[in-house]
Amino acid sequence: MKKAMPPDAKRAAFVSILFIVISIASILISLNTGTLPIPPVKVIQTLFGYGDFTSTTVLFDYRLPRILITILAGIGLGISGAILQGLSRNPLADSGILGLHAGAAFGLIIYVTYFHSLNEKASLFIPLFTFFGGVLAALFIVLLAKDRFKGILPIRLILVGIAISAGFGAVTLFLSLRLNEDTYLFASRWLVGNVWGRDWIHVISLLPWIFILSPYAWLQSKTLNVLSLGDSVATGLGAAVQKKRLILLVTAVGLSCASVSVTGSIGFLGLVAPHLARRLVGPMYQYFLPLSGLIGLVILVLADMIGRSVFAPNSVPAGVVVAAIGAPYFLYLLAKTK
Repeated sequence: MKKAMPPDAKRAAFVSILFIVISIASILISLNTGTLPIPPVKVIQTLFGYGDFTSTTVLFDYRLPRILITILAGIGLGISGAILQGLSRNPLADSGILGLHAGAAFGLIIYVTYFHSLNEKASLFIPLFTFFGGVLAALFIVLLAKDRFKGILPIRLILVGIAISAGFGAVTLFLSLRLNEDTYLFASRWLVGNVWGRDWIHVISLLPWIFILSPYAWLQSKTLNVLSLGDSVATGLGAAVQKKRLILLVTAVGLSCASVSVTGSIGFLGLVAPHLARRLVGPMYQYFLPLSGLIGLVILVLADMIGRSVFAPNSVPAGVVVAAIGAPYFLYLLAKTK
């Protein structure tokens, strides 16, 4: 006799399929949107190799790389936020609040301040510097949040992350004051989460991080469920708490830093996406972790589309649009958790 699917699993499957449909619709609309509108039918024809020269150039050289970046980064930031909220057992945690974005911004400022000779290969070196800046911030957080006897303490992750964010932010501000006007304008555009001008090299550099770490995070859903019960309960159930927490923290850092390195600082996405997913399908990680990635994808693709179309001819960075949504939601959550 075939075992019936649990109600939570049915609901998660239905909601996930719904958001997959929304994701596909969002992507097609985004491909159609811009200074040169392309009808949806023509978009599909062009994707299958039957478009004219203009449509092919616009889609494959400009829009498609940018949209693929928002797809991959949205998934990475959504899943990363869900993991960090579970590890810290704090519903207000995400990679920006923990200081990883500030570390990435520090890496960018180091590049534009001291490595002008590499400007010819900026598309390669900027993601590299920002990624290592985020990893450096993560190393500081782990070292300072780790207790000698108890290992990494969840409450310390948030407190240390806020302090690290402030420290890197101060250094970044100091160095940015020494930049010339053009360089400062370029850096400020990146810092607010601008995906304009992204190329296929950025897609290729981000793709393996998302495709490897996202499935791995989902495979660790049971571990995240156990860790969310508290260290004492998790230890009683036989989990290697500190080892698992460190591995999952590295996974979240990899997803977040890789995403931020090519999109800039997209704040609040890792906060909003997991919360919406948890409300829709419940607290079990095997259900809401993939949905967090899908919601992150939809939010970032739509934010980029809104920034390009609604405010045309001026383009508003996707990070600004996401922050306009995420900041009020963060304040709502903050008030609700008092």
